[in-house]
Amino acid sequence: MAHQRTTNSSPRQLLTIAEVCEELNEIARSTFYEWRAKNRAPKCIKLPNGEIRVRRSDLEHWLDSRTEEAA
Repeated sequence: MAHQRTTNSSPRQLLTIAEVCEELNEIARSTFYEWRAKNRAPKCIKLPNGEIRVRRSDLEHWLDSRTEEAA
C-alpha cells in the first residue's frame, strides 16, 4: 500500500507515534523507536510531558528524502 497524504492537514499538525506508524503502512512502534535510536526517523518533538510528536511537514520531508531513482 502506498503512502497516503492527508489533504486537509496543516503543515504544523503534530502527529502521535501511533499516527506516524499507521501512515507508514502500520509499522511497529518498536521499529519507529529503533529508527529513532539510529537517527533514521523523521525529526521528533519531545513535549514537556515526555510524549513524542512528529510535525506533518517533517514526516513529508523525511518521506521525500527517501525517494530512490529507478536503476
